[in-house]
Amino acid sequence: MKLLVTGGCGFIGSAVVRLAVSRGHEVVNLDAMTYAANAANVASVAQSNLYSFEQADIRDRAALDRIFATHKPGAVMHLAAESHVDRSIDGPADFVETNITGTFNLLEAARAYWTRAGKPETFRFHHISTDEVFGSLGPEGQFTEH
Repeated sequence: MKLLVTGGCGFIGSAVVRLAVSRGHEVVNLDAMTYAANAANVASVAQSNLYSFEQADIRDRAALDRIFATHKPGAVMHLAAESHVDRSIDGPADFVETNITGTFNLLEAARAYWTRAGKPETFRFHHISTDEVFGSLGPEGQFTEH
């Protein structure tokens, strides 16, 4: 299966990219290469014929439409996000634009692509978040999703 992975040069995204390629999946890594990205994270798969890279921002709908049309992915794993709490306090607008508007653009581009492809029932869109949504953990205890 061909996967479109957003944020694939980030800490978690790059692990997803490396694992998917090692398991024989074609991977299109879409990353804006912001402060959280590091191309070295995917250096081990960069020369693989199963790997391709697109530097783009999920806020750019035209770029997303082009990437879907060019690569024709069978699934999306969405990890691209602004996620550092300190940065969210200093510049919340970037978080709103990327995490809300960018995710909306990606969802709309995916929906439009799979609707045109005539196979919406086979489409998979996985949105991965961060543990930072739970806040700080004290010296003891564990987080729960409840």
